[in-house]
Amino acid sequence: MAGASSQLQASLPAVPCTLSYNMGQTLTFRPKSSRTLAELEQRAKRAGIAKTALADRYVEEGLAMDAYPGIVFRDGPAGRRPALAGGPDVWEVIQVLLDENGDVKATAEYLSLRQGLVEAAAAYYADHREQIDDWIETNRRMMDEAEAAFRRRRTIKKGG
Repeated sequence: MAGASSQLQASLPAVPCTLSYNMGQTLTFRPKSSRTLAELEQRAKRAGIAKTALADRYVEEGLAMDAYPGIVFRDGPAGRRPALAGGPDVWEVIQVLLDENGDVKATAEYLSLRQGLVEAAAAYYADHREQIDDWIETNRRMMDEAEAAFRRRRTIKKGG
């Protein structure tokens, strides 16, 4: 049965996807294979977003990964965010870098990272400062809320 499904997908013509950008420009995208379109549709359905929105995200993230080698994007409970390949999120690196007064070597040592990865995060931050500052603030707020909840639970356990 899986073979029949694969044969059916392979025989389907490539269907264009239209990506619309805020600037009022349109890009028509024709996948080279019907499998690409089918995978895009499946992933979009799982994510609960339109396939054009997902394709747009892939283009934006792909361009960013080309421009900032070592940067990838990953999903998490707080949303999708930039991270170092095989390492921490960019906001985490930048938080330490700021705490270390911009000292790349000290940041790399503290996080057990190569200096080049810290520099990659810093390069991304230089061009996306507002986005990363928002991540830092969001995570600080979440940590404050978690600490407050911990203190409330600890008070209850002590009988106070």
